[in-house]
Amino acid sequence: MTDRADDDSAFATGSGAPAVAQHTLEQALGIQIRHLRRQLDLTVAHLATAAGISTGMLSKIENGQISPSLSTIQALASALNVPITALFASFDEKRDCSYVKAGQGVIIERRGTKVGHQYELLGHALGGDIVCEPYLITLREEAAPYTAFQHGGAEFLYMLSGEIQYRHADRIYDLKPGDALLFDSGAAHGPERLTKLPATYLSIIIYPRDHD
Repeated sequence: MTDRADDDSAFATGSGAPAVAQHTLEQALGIQIRHLRRQLDLTVAHLATAAGISTGMLSKIENGQISPSLSTIQALASALNVPITALFASFDEKRDCSYVKAGQGVIIERRGTKVGHQYELLGHALGGDIVCEPYLITLREEAAPYTAFQHGGAEFLYMLSGEIQYRHADRIYDLKPGDALLFDSGAAHGPERLTKLPATYLSIIIYPRDHD
């Protein structure tokens, strides 16, 4: 019989996303010192000499193998010309979070051929390699079909109310409350037939951030 404790990690999440690496304070300190040393183009020997410690000790610190004394940490911070707090930056890193209260999302009103299509942005990513844009989309009575949306990344739709026929490339899907659709948004897509209005659905667009 499998020990339940051994199975806990398998049930931590239903997602196949990779786990986030958790570093000890010593490991985080070592990672940051190595990062700052390389930014200054210093060798282990150069930084060790400037901080008044042995190269062996510095190597162990950078690999998170020992817990250095406060005086050693202060000496390393001085040699790197940074405040002591900068050495703990990777341990005390901030995780991105966006909170939007009901009805307070940013409203985007469509014009022209997309009149009657209201988008409410429900959150935004502040950093990271992936951009995630969650929208609450409302198609009002005056809305007209529009199937020429096309952009990079992937899109997920979850139908909340009303009924529409949604086109993706050369296929059409009947969407009713509770139905979901996940697709490559590089192909032309959009609501082709507005069967029952008003209609609302959640649209989540995901694409890699441009770092240029």
